[in-house]
Amino acid sequence: MAKIDDSVKKKVPELRFPGFTDDWEERKLGDLGSVAMNKRIFKEQTSDVGDIPFYKIGTFGGTPDAFISRDIFEEYKSKYQYPEVGDILISASGSIGRTVVYQGYDEYFQDSNIVWLKHDQQLDNSFLKQFYSIVKWQGLEGSTIKRLYNKNILETKITLPSPEEQAQLGSFFKQLDDTIALHQRKLDLLKEQKKGYLQKMFPKNGEKVPELRFAGFADAWEQRKFKDILKTHSFRSYLAGVSENGEYEVIQQGDKPIIGYSDGEPFTDYKDVTLFGDHTVSLYKPKSPFFVATDGVKILSADNFEGDYLYTTLERYKPEPQGYKRHFTILKNQDVWFTENMEEQQKIGSFFKQLDDTIALRQRKLDLLKEQKKGFLQKMFV
Repeated sequence: MAKIDDSVKKKVPELRFPGFTDDWEERKLGDLGSVAMNKRIFKEQTSDVGDIPFYKIGTFGGTPDAFISRDIFEEYKSKYQYPEVGDILISASGSIGRTVVYQGYDEYFQDSNIVWLKHDQQLDNSFLKQFYSIVKWQGLEGSTIKRLYNKNILETKITLPSPEEQAQLGSFFKQLDDTIALHQRKLDLLKEQKKGYLQKMFPKNGEKVPELRFAGFADAWEQRKFKDILKTHSFRSYLAGVSENGEYEVIQQGDKPIIGYSDGEPFTDYKDVTLFGDHTVSLYKPKSPFFVATDGVKILSADNFEGDYLYTTLERYKPEPQGYKRHFTILKNQDVWFTENMEEQQKIGSFFKQLDDTIALRQRKLDLLKEQKKGFLQKMFV
């Protein structure tokens, strides 16, 4: 790829495949085609089972809302516009701009909430899909509009290279998307495997031993409530805000636990504790001394529980989120099964820690690929 001199003010991308030198041409999407949408299907025409999956705005590309008969499907396809293989379906409300490439399967998409641009041969669909992922739709930026109208689509500007360069760019990003999708599938599989292990390596209700167990252990497991075994540590001395040159992690509840770093006297006995998000039901296993950001972060330990095993046990038995409420009270009354054998605890804790480390590594690789794609999109489009 060739890098373009920033001093040359042309309609060309910063990063480009060799052999292409022409300026890109600015057009409006409305100059290249027209917006199409399916004929509306009414609820009474759908059912819980049927021949053809039926999608509305929140589900297209995923799990269908309902089903319709093949007769209705074939009748509508013969009378009204319908996507062709490779057409890009666009979410016009909700998550505006979300796209799915129509693969030609027998499926039906609902009314004006899902639209697509019927265009001529000047546009390569793989190229167009990437454009849709970064486009700023006409009229939506800085507005309060909650849906994408036909006019917004038709008036949106697109800067186009030659069909040959479109095809090369589309192919490049398709390969990148395929790689990202492969890493996502591997990550999802690992997470599903972990769910299965959590179910099988702890006893089922009414049982005293787990279905799956390390060799050499035969003793029955104990049953208690979490309130009988958990110890809570006062958080007040460890509440801290973020400082500019802080040394110790400041932990909040939720999916992004580390909000920054702070100085002072942190909580140091971190190896055998787990942090529980009271509102979010999130768990975090600290790896070094830390502070907490709010009183919603509970610092938990349990006598005669190895640290990684306690974290895994909390993962297995933590309650389902019930809105923005205090979940620690629910957790305390949760029944829990555990082994008192410290060696077995260590093996289970170590097994799940390695699995978590592998999942985290996969997640970092996936995040890196997504960031790389963002960088390529910025530099390879005008």
